[in-house]
Amino acid sequence: MLDLAEELHRWCEQGRDFAVATVVSVRGSAPRQPGAALAVDADGAVVGSVSGGCVEGAVYDLCLAALADGGSVRESFGYSDEDAFAVGLTCGGVIDILVTPVRAGAPDRGVHAAALAAAARGETAALARVVDGPAALLGRPLLVRPGGTLAGTLGGPAALDRAAGREAAALLDLGRTGTVEAAYGEEPAPDGAGTGSRCGEQVVLLVESSLPPPRMIVFGAVDFAAALTGVGKFLGYHVTVCDARPVFATADRFPAADEVVVDWPHRYLDAQELDRRTVLCVLTHDAKFDIPLLERALRLPVAYVGAMGSRRTHEDRLGRLREAGVAERELDRLRSPIGLDLGARTPEETALSIAAEIVAARRGGTGVPLTGAHTPIHRDARAA
Repeated sequence: MLDLAEELHRWCEQGRDFAVATVVSVRGSAPRQPGAALAVDADGAVVGSVSGGCVEGAVYDLCLAALADGGSVRESFGYSDEDAFAVGLTCGGVIDILVTPVRAGAPDRGVHAAALAAAARGETAALARVVDGPAALLGRPLLVRPGGTLAGTLGGPAALDRAAGREAAALLDLGRTGTVEAAYGEEPAPDGAGTGSRCGEQVVLLVESSLPPPRMIVFGAVDFAAALTGVGKFLGYHVTVCDARPVFATADRFPAADEVVVDWPHRYLDAQELDRRTVLCVLTHDAKFDIPLLERALRLPVAYVGAMGSRRTHEDRLGRLREAGVAERELDRLRSPIGLDLGARTPEETALSIAAEIVAARRGGTGVPLTGAHTPIHRDARAA
């Protein structure tokens, strides 16, 4: 559901009734991962996708049915080749879908609306919904915020909400979307007098985590940077362009960037709080900028550090970084020359090659052509 947060948040503000189909689990090869969603409103308008087209028609009908009767339903779709009219995944996998109605006046509408609003604003939050357990609880939502603050209820005993909150908070801390089990039963009394157990009954939850967009920081206000900012925004990054030269680092030259900063690159980097999703692209191509910047960047726990330059520039850069005291294990993290070998010539083609390398690093891809390869097309998100 949070996969479509911006659009569904608007639907909530407009008072529209809708139903959301969300991928709960995937077995084998499938085009979309858990959390992918398709939504249908009461007028039949549709947004999103759960399978890339294979089962969308059947899921659309399930959404309309859920809107009519007000109940959540879980369905599985697998491969089918026995009937020309059968609905199935041509890729051979199996997906489980949870369909949840979000109707005006329903008790859970406020929880869904709050979760969608938080995700649309880029806030950190998780939406947990029951996908396996007592029928009366199917689809019930719980909103979990950092620190374990809960909103809503799954409809069972209070112990279930507390157990679900703990499990969802753990997944939120990792920034992951997936299913978890929440076991609950009689809990010990706060004074320790109770002898009950947290085990007993259990439900399976789909936890969708929403985090602020990951950051892409592009150093160097050059034409290649202008192209890369557009691709970075397309991939969902919060993009910053940084350059020490005010005549080049202007908002007019980088309309796709979220911010343009005039500062020495290494000084700007020193002032930032970065996480493991951050990607740093060094396009300055000048040792006086590159070396102090990379000396710091390669010691940070970020997802990707790439630097532009020819192979000769790269070898010279490595020598300078070694002289600056950068260890070999740190140099091994440097992607340079930046990007995959696509034969790129233009700034736009180069930006595509850089983005392709970033995606491959993020998802565990090899970068080799799929034609003739024996690598999996759809990798397990956790393994990547």
